[in-house]
Order: sequence, then structure tokens, then C-alpha cells
Amino acid sequence: MSRVREAGSKDRRRLAAVMFTDIVGYSALTQKNERLALELLEEHRKLVRPIVTRHNGYEIKTMGDAFLIEFESALEATQCAIDVQKTLHDHNQQSLPERRIQIRIGIHAGDVIQRRSDILGDAVNIASRIEPLAEAGGICVSEQVYDQVRNKLDCQMEDLGPHQLKNIDYPINVYRILSLWEDSGVTQIRLDRRRVAVLPFLNISPDPNDAYLADGLTEELMVRLSSISGLKVIARTSMMRYKGASKSVRDIGKELESGSILEGSVRKLANKLRITAQLIDATTQEHLWAQNYDRNLEDVFAIQTEVAENVSHALETQLLGEERERIEKKPTGDISAYTFYLKGRYLWNERNKESLEKSIKYFEEAIRRDPGFALPYAGIADSYIVLVNHGHLSRSVGFLRAKEAAKKALELDETLAEAHTSLANILSCEWDWPRAEEEFDSALRINPNYATAHHWYSIHLESVGQMENGIRELKIAEELDPLSAMIHAYAGQLYFRARQYEAAMEELDKALELDPNFVPALGNRVDVYLAKSMFKEALGEMERVLPFFQPFSTDVKAEVASVYAIVGRTEEAKRLLRECEETSAHQLPEDVNAKALALTYLKLGDKNRAFEWLEKAFEAHTITPFTVKQSPYFDEITSDPRFDELMKKTLGSRAFNRE
Repeated sequence: MSRVREAGSKDRRRLAAVMFTDIVGYSALTQKNERLALELLEEHRKLVRPIVTRHNGYEIKTMGDAFLIEFESALEATQCAIDVQKTLHDHNQQSLPERRIQIRIGIHAGDVIQRRSDILGDAVNIASRIEPLAEAGGICVSEQVYDQVRNKLDCQMEDLGPHQLKNIDYPINVYRILSLWEDSGVTQIRLDRRRVAVLPFLNISPDPNDAYLADGLTEELMVRLSSISGLKVIARTSMMRYKGASKSVRDIGKELESGSILEGSVRKLANKLRITAQLIDATTQEHLWAQNYDRNLEDVFAIQTEVAENVSHALETQLLGEERERIEKKPTGDISAYTFYLKGRYLWNERNKESLEKSIKYFEEAIRRDPGFALPYAGIADSYIVLVNHGHLSRSVGFLRAKEAAKKALELDETLAEAHTSLANILSCEWDWPRAEEEFDSALRINPNYATAHHWYSIHLESVGQMENGIRELKIAEELDPLSAMIHAYAGQLYFRARQYEAAMEELDKALELDPNFVPALGNRVDVYLAKSMFKEALGEMERVLPFFQPFSTDVKAEVASVYAIVGRTEEAKRLLRECEETSAHQLPEDVNAKALALTYLKLGDKNRAFEWLEKAFEAHTITPFTVKQSPYFDEITSDPRFDELMKKTLGSRAFNRE
């Protein structure tokens, strides 16, 4: 057993070395396999505790998968950390991949306060903030520890530079210990420098409400850099997961497979801006370029252009004529209109009903101030599309408004990839597939780095029967936006329809690692379990997701009815079916979940009624015949000659399958 400090009756202050550890990926593993997570937690404690005792450490407490340990010497703390990581490294070499244990360790030496059996103070806080900077299986220490151990270890130590840690008022210099079994960097894999990740710029303005400006600048820089054909730029969805995080540049580079990291800060005071930006090589931590800008707010466009040009120059990419024009373009001459646009985008990114409705008002105010400003129209189109997709607005109303806004945006500026993508998505939903194809082509020609365009194009291709091409576009979307739960959840659905069930489950697991309560991924897991005849698991997953839909809409009831019909709970399926049919008589055809009702009738043995509801679904354009043909659920009906007749009747001259 590791030693434990005896509790005292009074607070005592002293100098100590503090070690903080935690297990990498433990929370995600708990969601995925709680039993295995608990087994590995206990195994980890059995391995670590004897080592702590051997190095005269005091186990203060455990917090889930974390240890807080105190040492009287910084050297003993560091030697203990190295011993722990060496032991776990050897353990992992002999273990199956799923049973490997990797931890991060952070160490700081400073003043602590002992209160009973606990310790408090800056030393504890700093150690806990340094720990996430370590790699999996790694150790990071503060400069105070480095000064005491640098000539007493057989390991090399790498300077990671100053870090502004959360809730710590001053920057802390951090060092990384290169372990004896780790290559010091001579043979390390070098990441692609031209794959760029733009970290969310920090808002250091006195007013926290100016956060929209930092987020807006981040997004606009991504757009400008994305237009440079020699670069690949990670999408906003993935990058915003690092907002407020204290991970090292090296870790971020490895996670995103990005060789270059652009980071910076924004400070706004009245009409003045101070923007700092620096480009870092994620492999070597070398600064490739850095600059400070002290300008007026009106100069924000010039700053964005200069940063994009400097990044391009630092990464030795050539700016083509059209690309230079795009990054130099000034979207509006009215800075107040631009400010309202940024506020609208800031709210749009929250993706809930209230924020989307507010974002539309900001976009409209931007247009009122500058009627020739195209970006707010694109923002309005995107807002209405999300409102429809999230069930807050009917398709007929939402898509009409979105289409009008997207077309107006393109009238003002035909180089907006976002507007082309929004219009393409609407045209695809309207089954105007050739024009949708043209708009997707335009969007991807203008900005081949636009992950949303690749994602929505994948949906379009799958819906018109081009499964292989859809998977190809999906893989590009995942490469550009690797931490998007939505893209991984859609990938699960796509692989389900391609009958690749293991690949589908892997994608859905990735989505749930990013967000354990992500409803689309949970719902798509039900489909995969049903397709594999794992009915108990499917019902369990459905019970997990249904609380997110209280009270139940008719749409949800129809989905539940179809699940009950598939698993053989016939009476419950029939009851829900009756309720849905009664309600559907008072709904617009586009608001009726005709596909789920068709599936329910099919699994209850009434193929004629299934055909009737499928025809209604096609007439309302809520699902395409190609998607039905690909779905494993409908094999009984798509093999019926009547289905080919229905496809011909429904599609007419729209047949659109190039595979």
C-alpha cells in the first residue's frame, strides 16, 4: 500500500512536490464498456500504489481514475513518475489493445496547505493543470521541478515554453520528459505541415461579451486559409473542441494529424484591436511565424488577409490569382454590419432553437445596414436549414426561406461556397438532383476544404443511389473534420445502408466518444442492432434515447412502432400505428413519418399498406426510392416487382444513377 498522510487538527503550510495523474480515455471507456473500465481502474491502482510507496510518496486521495500524490522531494516525485510510466509501458507491451492502460502525469513543486488528510493550494492546482499537457504515457513538469532535477536524471527534457493555465494568473513554463524507451525525436513521424489546424483564438478583451469577435476571427481565418489550394484546413467543428483546453500543440497535432497549428488571441477595447497570431510546427514545436497587430476595428479584414498570406508564405504554398482575390476580398465596407454578422454566426454555432432565431435577427440587422453584404444571407439560409433539420420548422416554410436567402447571397457574391452548399442541399431535398449536383460542384471547386459541402454531398449521393461515391465524399469530410460527432453519426447510417455493420458501429462509437449523449448516434445504433437481429440490445438502446424526445411527437411514435414491429412486439406496434394514423390525417404530408409507417406495416405483414405509405413518402420527398432500396429493412418489399413500378412512376425523368 502507498503511504497516506495522517490527518492533523490544524491547517499546516509547507513546501512539497505534487503529482497529479489520470487515465487517458477513461470516461469514454466507461460509456462504452463500464465493466472493463472498472477492471482496468483497479488493475491500474494495483500497479501504481507499490511504486508510489517505493519512492516515498504519500497518496492524498483518488478521484475516479485520478491520483493526487505528495512527495517531499521533486526528484523522488519525478523518479516515481518515470518508474510508473516504465511499468505501464512494459505492462501494455504484453496486453491486448483493449486492456492497455495509459496515463498522463503532471508534477509541480510549491507551497501546499495540509487540511486534515487533504492538501490544497496553488501547487495542487498547477499540477492538475499541467497533467493534461502530457501525452498519453507521458510526463510534464513545471520549471520549478525542472530546476531541481535536470542534472540528476538519465532522461532528456524538452522545453514546451510558457503556458497560460486555466485559473492561474501567470504563465507557467512547462517541460516534457522524454522517457528512456522513447525516441528523442530523430526518427519520429513528421506530420504534414500543410495540414493546418486553427485553434480558437483566445478572447482577452475586458468584456467577455466580445467572445463573438475571437470566434468570428477564427472562423474567417479558416475560410481564407481553406481557399488556398496547397493547404488542407481542419474544420471548425473539430477545432472548437479545443476551446479552453490545455493540451499541448504536439498532442493536438497528433490527434488531428496536423503538422501546423495556428493560434492567437484577440483583445478589443472600444474601437481598438490587438491581435496576436503564431504558426507552430506541431512536430518540433518550432515557431514558423508570429506577429502582433495593433489596429482599429475597421482594419480586421486587412489583418485576416495578412495572416492568411503569411501562413501561406511560411508553409511555402503558392497563392494562385483567384485564391489571392478571395483572401483579399473585403466582404463589406460597413464594420457595424460585419459585427452583427459575426454575432449572428456566434449564435448560429450554438444550434438550438432560441439561438438560431436570434442569429437570424442579427443577420437581418447586418443586411439592413448593408443590403449588398452577401454573408448574412448565407447565414440566414444555414439557420433555416438547421431549424428544419432539428424539427423546429416545417420543410415547406423553412426550405423556401432558406432557398430565397441562398439565391440572394449568390446574386451578391457567386464565390460563397457556403451559399452554394446550402442551395445544393435544398435542391437535393426537392429532388432537383442535376441542379443540386451543379451547386455542389461549384461549392467544392471554390473551397475543396469545406467539410460541410463534402458531408452534405455524401448525403446527396447516397440518396440518389451512388453509394460508393457517397462513401468517398464521406471519407473526405471525416479527414477535414475528424472530431465531428454529426459526421461520424451519419457515417454510421451510411455504412448501415451499405450493409457494413461493423464499420457502422465503429463510426457510431467514435461519435459517442465525442458526445456520449449524441442522439443521432444513439438512434443509428438501434438500426445496426436490429439489422444484426440483436433485439435485446436494440430495445435497450431505444430506451436510452427516448427520454431525449419527451413528450413524444408523432414522428417518434412512428419510429418506435417500427422497432416494435421488427422485434415482434406486435400489439404495441399496432397501438402506436393507430395513434400515428389518426394524427397524420391532420398533418402536412411532409411532416408525416411515412417511411416508418410503411416499415411498420411491412413487418406486421401488410405489404399493400406498406406500399401505400411508401408512395406517400415519395410524393412528399421525405425519402428517396434509392434510399429505400439500399435499406436492409425493406428487402422484402424492394424484391417485389411492384417496387420497380413504383420507382418508375415516382421518378419519371429524374432517374439519376451514375454508378
